[in-house]
Amino acid sequence: MASQFARRFTVEAAKGVSLARIDPRDESAFQSKEKAKADTVKDAEAINQLQDALYAEHERSLLVVLQGMDCSGKDGTVRAVFNTCGPIGVEVTPFKAPNEEERAHDYLWRVHKAAPRKGIIGIFNRSHYEDVLIVKVKKLAKPEDIERRYEEINNFEKLLSDHGTRILKFMLHISKDEQAERLRERVTDPKKHWKFNPADLEDRKLWSHYMDAYETALRRCSPAHAPWHVIPSDRNWVRNAAIARIVRETLEDMAPKYPKPEGWDPKKVVIE
Repeated sequence: MASQFARRFTVEAAKGVSLARIDPRDESAFQSKEKAKADTVKDAEAINQLQDALYAEHERSLLVVLQGMDCSGKDGTVRAVFNTCGPIGVEVTPFKAPNEEERAHDYLWRVHKAAPRKGIIGIFNRSHYEDVLIVKVKKLAKPEDIERRYEEINNFEKLLSDHGTRILKFMLHISKDEQAERLRERVTDPKKHWKFNPADLEDRKLWSHYMDAYETALRRCSPAHAPWHVIPSDRNWVRNAAIARIVRETLEDMAPKYPKPEGWDPKKVVIE
């Protein structure tokens, strides 16, 4: 069950969504920057403890989908929210352009392979939604094929949900002006040159088309079992604090339990 905090960011499919009406710099969910950053640290530690119990329980999993325009902060979110977790129970999968083997299968094949196993928090840096975003904007598939994918994605996520995977999807919502600033940093800072891809400038020219594609995906693929959350992301601390709290509250709602010993009694074990 979504918390009151999470609901303020949740897309209700029946109502739709207008990204132009959501302020990417909105910080009204938090009392102050300092408190939000401190709470993010606390939430990250709580996520670590809950993830440990989830791994030990080995019955369910959590899938976190991070989707957004270039420079929206997907990598930064992973560092801020999940770096406190031990590596044994967290898996990050970045989705880039499909390789030859992946193109030889259906578009969800590589995604299903990466879905988290029981006990694991799986994080998708980009995801299967690329197949209704960049593929749609750049016309890399037939319109009728793309149209069919919304229902296919919903069915795929329902399959994961029915088999014990809780799903959280976050659209990191940044402004075009903020993206420009972050791209300039990548060009001017030698330590960030590796992050810059000239092709990103071509995508900027298609900004309005991407926003339209996002709105369609958000509206058509936000069922109760796999809701989208639109997170204001011009301010990194807002983005990190919001996602950390929603992930923590989701894990608390899942309430993973450490399994009890089977076949032996801890009180009777003597170690000499």
